[in-house]
Amino acid sequence: MTRIRLVILILLTIPLLAGRGPGSNQTAPVDIKGWEQQVELLERPDGSIIYRLTAPDGSVEELSPLQFAKRHFRLEQSRSFINRLFNITSPLGIAWVLVGLLGQALFTGRMILQWLASERMGRSTVPVAFWWCSLIGASMLLAYFIWRKDIVGVLGQGLGWFIYIRNLALIYGSGSDEQVDVNEDPDPEPTLQDERR
Repeated sequence: MTRIRLVILILLTIPLLAGRGPGSNQTAPVDIKGWEQQVELLERPDGSIIYRLTAPDGSVEELSPLQFAKRHFRLEQSRSFINRLFNITSPLGIAWVLVGLLGQALFTGRMILQWLASERMGRSTVPVAFWWCSLIGASMLLAYFIWRKDIVGVLGQGLGWFIYIRNLALIYGSGSDEQVDVNEDPDPEPTLQDERR
């Protein structure tokens, strides 16, 4: 029984030694893009919560939740319409949004290419350009979603990326010297015969 009490005492003491026990300030970082200050949410020993902003020069400012909300609101309202529309918080963000937009244009353009090729052939077909547009567009979108830290976009583009590479490898024969006619259908649809004969 004494060992159990000792283990419980140690487990209760660890938070106190780490500075996280009753009576100590507890902090949690707050990530707000576009703010030059490092922002932390701070819980004081009395249970009140404040925001602590540390500027790059080391100066510290503490704000109540209402003061912090007002400052955040003013900063958001001072951003241009384009910056708010595309959620751009820095000049580098403009370049990333352009990468994402161009990637999306290529990714959408692949369907137009496929449609035009099918119309020209008179049947459904997938040209090589479709796979190249898919790969390049998906690569640009994947980079954009990684920068945005958007797991849904990363998963959505990441799986397709391998499929596009595999299709291009199949088209080009994975290093084989044999030429492949990509316009020839290796498995043509059977024609319907008149069964009354």
